[in-house]
Amino acid sequence: MRRAAAVVVAGGMALVGVGLTAPTAHAAESDISFSNVVLNNGKPIVVGISAEVEAPLTYTVKSNVSLDTWWVEAYRGTYGTDEYTLANTTTQWSCRQSSAGGYTYRDCDETMTIDPDSMPGGNGNNLVNGDAAVWKTVGTGIKKNGGYDHDQLSATVRLQRASRIQSANATPEPVAKGGTITVTGTVQRANWSKHRYDNYGGRSVKLQFKPTGSSTYTTVKSVTASGTGHLKTTVTASQDGTWRWRYSGNTTTGAANSSGDHVDVN
Repeated sequence: MRRAAAVVVAGGMALVGVGLTAPTAHAAESDISFSNVVLNNGKPIVVGISAEVEAPLTYTVKSNVSLDTWWVEAYRGTYGTDEYTLANTTTQWSCRQSSAGGYTYRDCDETMTIDPDSMPGGNGNNLVNGDAAVWKTVGTGIKKNGGYDHDQLSATVRLQRASRIQSANATPEPVAKGGTITVTGTVQRANWSKHRYDNYGGRSVKLQFKPTGSSTYTTVKSVTASGTGHLKTTVTASQDGTWRWRYSGNTTTGAANSSGDHVDVN
């Protein structure tokens, strides 16, 4: 089942396909309620500059009236006034239904699709850097008699700008045992407002090493990127293996690993 997408028009939300305009925000009615809302398994949603990102969404709808459709969405702004929503579409894969005490319970599993180039209203139809923040949630139930209910929820989700580490390079290759290896790279993160990746200066980044034959990287040292995002450090060559950079992210920016660069030690 595909729910009607919520979009923002002229500063308010229109419910496409059901012909309702946005009401003034109000408390949930007793005949419909939403609970157990979890977005992206409780983890931040990390988005780059072009690729769509899918995030799981689970929740429970409780009602003692017949419903035509229902959904949960993440939004920013003031609900009922100038909100805009995160996902273009939410595909409802399944809802498991049960009954108890005169209520119907629907435990739903969905997938939100976030497209940084095509937001449903708000900031010029695309993500902007200020959207890297905590988003609130709201549940909507459409009754079969034509009424509807909006339930502002306590669940939130953090949206983050993707990061990446470019040009990771360990030299020389090969190197004599006991010699010096120089490792370089550049930290970048998504600039949603400009639709590009920009160098991300001043970040603390871990240099990691994986010996040949191992599947595990271990941290060798932490290095602070220059003001222009460039990384450079030296280590002593002791054994064959692969070097990479690891950035752990922050509240607005997702984590990233560079590609690995293998060095033979003679």
